[in-house]
Amino acid sequence: MKMVNIKIDGKELQVPENYTILEAARQANISIPTLCYLKGINEIGACRMCIVEVKGSRSFQAACVYPVSEGLEVRTQSPAIREARKVTLELILSNHDRSCLTCVRSRTCELQKLAEELNIKDIRFNGEMQRKPMDDFSPSIVRDPNKCILCRRCVSMCKNIQKVAAIDTVERGFDTIVSPIYNLSLNEVPCVTCGQCINVCPVGALREKDSTEIVWDALANKDLHLVVQTAPAVRVALGEEFGMPIGTRVTGKMVAALKQLGFAKVFDTDTAADLTILEEGTELINRIKEGGKLPLITSCSPGWIKFCEHFYPEFLDNLSTCKSPHEMFGALLKSYYAEKMGIDPAKMFVVSVMPCTAKKFERQRPELASTGYPDVDAVLTTRELARMIREAGIDFKSLPDETFDDPMGEATGAGVIFGATGGVMEAALRTVADILTGKSNEDIEYTEVRGIEGIKEAKIKIGDLELKAAVAHGLGNARKLLDRIKSGKADYHFVEIMACPGGCVNGGGQPIQISEVRSVVDISKERAKAIYEEDRDMPIRKSHENPQVQKLYKEYLGEPGSHKAHELLHTHYAPRESYPDIP
Repeated sequence: MKMVNIKIDGKELQVPENYTILEAARQANISIPTLCYLKGINEIGACRMCIVEVKGSRSFQAACVYPVSEGLEVRTQSPAIREARKVTLELILSNHDRSCLTCVRSRTCELQKLAEELNIKDIRFNGEMQRKPMDDFSPSIVRDPNKCILCRRCVSMCKNIQKVAAIDTVERGFDTIVSPIYNLSLNEVPCVTCGQCINVCPVGALREKDSTEIVWDALANKDLHLVVQTAPAVRVALGEEFGMPIGTRVTGKMVAALKQLGFAKVFDTDTAADLTILEEGTELINRIKEGGKLPLITSCSPGWIKFCEHFYPEFLDNLSTCKSPHEMFGALLKSYYAEKMGIDPAKMFVVSVMPCTAKKFERQRPELASTGYPDVDAVLTTRELARMIREAGIDFKSLPDETFDDPMGEATGAGVIFGATGGVMEAALRTVADILTGKSNEDIEYTEVRGIEGIKEAKIKIGDLELKAAVAHGLGNARKLLDRIKSGKADYHFVEIMACPGGCVNGGGQPIQISEVRSVVDISKERAKAIYEEDRDMPIRKSHENPQVQKLYKEYLGEPGSHKAHELLHTHYAPRESYPDIP
C-alpha cells in the first residue's frame, strides 16, 4: 500500500493513501468525536460531529469520509471547531427525548457520552419535541422514534449488511424518521428480529422487548417450579456488563448469579446442543445415504429461519427439522425432566438466557409446544440478565464459581462451540466422522470451518465420503450463498447459516460496545476465542459421548430420529409474506 505524508495538529504522520482523516487520527491516538460513524457499516458523514479544519478548504470537513492525500494538513481542535461541534450536538439534543435516568442505554449511550465530553451544561435551542408513537408490537424489538437521532446506523446494518431492508428513512426534512415502509410496525414487515439494529444504535431508539418483569413475577410465584438454561455465547459476554474485558469467561459466576436470583435449577443449553448434533447428524447421514434433499441446512438460528421463510421459501425443505437447542431443552424439561422429578409440567416455567432477540419471536411459535405447553416460557437476553443481576444487588465480580445442576447438567465442548460461526458444523463433523468411520477419531478440530470470513467452504474426507460443506454468517452472506446454490454454481452436502455476523457471540441480545471500541476490537473474534478455549478445557468434546445424552436415549427417546424424538425435538416451517401489502 502506498503511503502519504500528512500533518494532524502539527504532528507529522505517514499513513496509507486509502485512509480517511479519522482513521489517520485514530492511528496516531488523536481523538476526534463521532456519532453516526461505525467502521465498516456506516461511514456517511451525516452527523457532522467529526468536523475538522483542512488547510486550503473554506469550510469544515467530516473527518470520517475525507480522504488523506500527500501534504494534507488538518486541525482537529480550535475554538471554532469546538463551538461548531457543541452547536451540532445541542441541536440534536433539542429534539431528543432526554429521559436518560430511565433509558435502557444510560451508561452505554454514545450521545450521553458526547454531551459529557463536550461539556454540554445547557441546551440553547428549543426543539418542537414532537411525540411520535412507539412501535412495541414486535415480540423481540421495541422502536422508539423519539430517541432516534437519524444517524442511520441501523438502516445501514439492516439494508447493507443483513440485506433485509426492513427499515429505512421515510418522510422528508424535519419529519424524517427511521421506520418500516409506510410507518408500519416491525411486526408487519419482514423483519427477522435478529436485533443487529439494536447493537449498532448509539442511543436507546432500538431495544429488546423486555421480559424481566415476567421473570421476576415467576420467581415470586411459589406455585411454579422455575428452571433456567443458558446459551454458550452468554458465558463469554456477560462479564462485559460488569466491566470485565471482552471475551472473559464467566461460566461459574453466571451460574452462581442465577442461583442467587432464585431459580430452582440452572441448566446448560449446551446439553441440548449435544442432543441437536445427534438428531441433526443422523438426519444428515440419512439424507446422504437415502438420497434426501441436499444440502441439509442447519436450523439453530431463529433469525435465519424467519429470513428463509420470508425470502427463500424454496429452501424450506432443505432445513433440518431439528428445533433450536433451547427449544429442544424446553420440550425435554417439560416431559422427561418433569416425569423424572414428579413435577406437573403445567407448574413448570422455563426461562432461556440467550444472546439473541430472535429467540423471543421463536418462543411464541405455536408449533413449538410439543408437550401441550410452550417449550419455553420466557427468553432473556444477556443484557436483560445483567439488569436483573444489578437490580438484585448481586456483586457479580466477587461471586464464587458454581456448576450447572444435575440431572441434565452435563455438556461437551461440541455443545459449547455452537456459539461461534462454524461451531454447529464442527460439532456435527466430530460426531458424523465417528459414526461413518465406525471409530473414535482423534483429530476433531475442523479449523477449515472456523474464522471470520463471511462464507467458508470446505471439503472434508470422512472414510469414503468427501463431505462438501459451507458456513455463512450474517444474512447478507446467506443471500450470496443461497443464490449460488440456486444458480447451480455451488453444490454441498451440509450448510450452516447463522443470522448474526460472527454467529451467536455477536447476537442481537449481547452487551453493546460503543463505536470507539468496535473500531479497534474485533468483538466477535474475542468472544469466539473464549468459546474455543472453553471447548478445549472440557473433558468430553464430542456430543455423542455425552453420558447424559446417552442416558436420555436409553431411558426415554430410544434412538436418534425415533418417533419419540421427532415428537419432542423436531418441528416444521412454512413460507411467510416477503413484503407487506401496499395500499
